[in-house]
Amino acid sequence: MINAAQVGFGAAILAGVVLAIIGHPGPQDLPAPVTTASPSKPQGFVLKSVSVELPTSDITFPGGAAADAINANCLSCHSAGMVLTQPDLAKATWAAEVDKMIHAFKAPIDQANATAIVDYLSETKGAK
Repeated sequence: MINAAQVGFGAAILAGVVLAIIGHPGPQDLPAPVTTASPSKPQGFVLKSVSVELPTSDITFPGGAAADAINANCLSCHSAGMVLTQPDLAKATWAAEVDKMIHAFKAPIDQANATAIVDYLSETKGAK
């Protein structure tokens, strides 16, 4: 009868044979790291600053005082045109979108403004 120790030994031998046939993926199989470091410095990875130019727009959400909260809080990331071309959604869906902006994307919007934004979106882009 074959015991567990013999099975383990056989599995180790089989793994060794397979690695000998196909070869072990070692550092020689990995691409060389891209670096701009000088030869006298240790090699590694290099971080570069990247500047991104975001489009600017002076277009705001229409609606006067009713649009104050959305203009003050949403235009730093979204253009009015982008938001206003979204499909008409139910108030609960707009509330979920605003909640996502606050919690997932860390938009600094207080609850009073969040409620005003949801109300504005429901009036302007609410499902009819």
